[in-house]
Amino acid sequence: LLFTQPKIKIAVALGSNQLETITTSGIMTSNLEVITIPYADLLSACQDDTSDASNFDTLIEASFGSLPTSLGIIAVTDVPALPELRLKLLPLARKLANLPQDQLDEITDANAQYQVGWSHGREKLEGDKLDLGKGSFYFNPLTDNLVESMLERRQKKNNDETDNNTTSVLKWDESIDSIKSEEELKKLAQSQPGFFAPNVWPTKTIPELETVAKEVGILIHQVGILIAKCCDSYVSAKCPRYDNHKLENVLRHSKCCKARLLHYFASETPKVNDETGSNEEKDTDFSNWCGWHNDHGSLTGLLPALY
Repeated sequence: LLFTQPKIKIAVALGSNQLETITTSGIMTSNLEVITIPYADLLSACQDDTSDASNFDTLIEASFGSLPTSLGIIAVTDVPALPELRLKLLPLARKLANLPQDQLDEITDANAQYQVGWSHGREKLEGDKLDLGKGSFYFNPLTDNLVESMLERRQKKNNDETDNNTTSVLKWDESIDSIKSEEELKKLAQSQPGFFAPNVWPTKTIPELETVAKEVGILIHQVGILIAKCCDSYVSAKCPRYDNHKLENVLRHSKCCKARLLHYFASETPKVNDETGSNEEKDTDFSNWCGWHNDHGSLTGLLPALY
C-alpha cells in the first residue's frame, strides 16, 4: 500500500530479479502497472459503514489478486496533508541516525528484541551478514503503551455492558475478551515484548519527532482502513461465508500497530581487483536483499523515500 503523489517513481522487483522503473501516472518501462486510486474516490466509496465498496473490486483484484500482473501493491494518490507531513518526518530519520551513540543507546531497547526504538545492525541480509546499511526506529503510532490501552478498553467495555450500551465500537474487539485477567495480559506482554513494549522517544534530542511520527502513522493507518474495507468487499463477493468487515475491523479496532522509520547510510564501494577489474567479493557478500523472513500484519503502508 503506497501513499504517494502522481508521477513519483517507484521501483518494483520483478520475477527475474531485475528492477523496472514505473510511474504511478501510467508511464512504464514494462507491461506491469501499479494500480492507483485517488484518495477522494477511495473516501467516497468508504464514507460510512453502509457504503458499498464493490466498485473497487476490479482494482483490488488487479492489485492483490493471483493474476500474473498483480504486484501486491496499490498506490493511493493525493492524500491530504501527506506531502507536508512527509517533508517534516523523513529528514528527521537522518538526524536521528546521526545522533551520538550514547544518545542512541538511550532509545535502544534490547529487551524488546530491538523492535521498539532504535535498531541498527540487528537484521540479516543474504549471506547471513548483519545489515549495517540502514538504521530503524520502531514505534506504535496509535498508543505509547499497548498494555495500558488494552486494559482501558477492557474497562470501558465492561462499563458499557453494565450500562447496556450495545452501540459501543468495542463490542467487536475480540482481543479484549480473549485476555482473562490483567495478570494474563501482562504475562503475554512479557513474552512478546516486540509487540507490547512501550514506545521510547528521543524527547531530549529530537522532541519534534514524536508528534510528526504519530501524525504520519495515524494518517497511514486511517487510509489503510479504507483499503481494508475494499478488500473485504472483494473477498465477500467471492466467498459468501466470509465474515464481512473482518480485515477492516482488525485495522480499525486493534491498537497493535508497528511503524518503522528508516534511514539508509551511504554505502561503501565494493573492492575491485586491479588486474581483472572485477569485484573481489561474492554477490551475497554485499547483497542488500533481505534474508528470508515472515512478515506479520494485515497491510503495510509505505511513504516514498526522500533522498
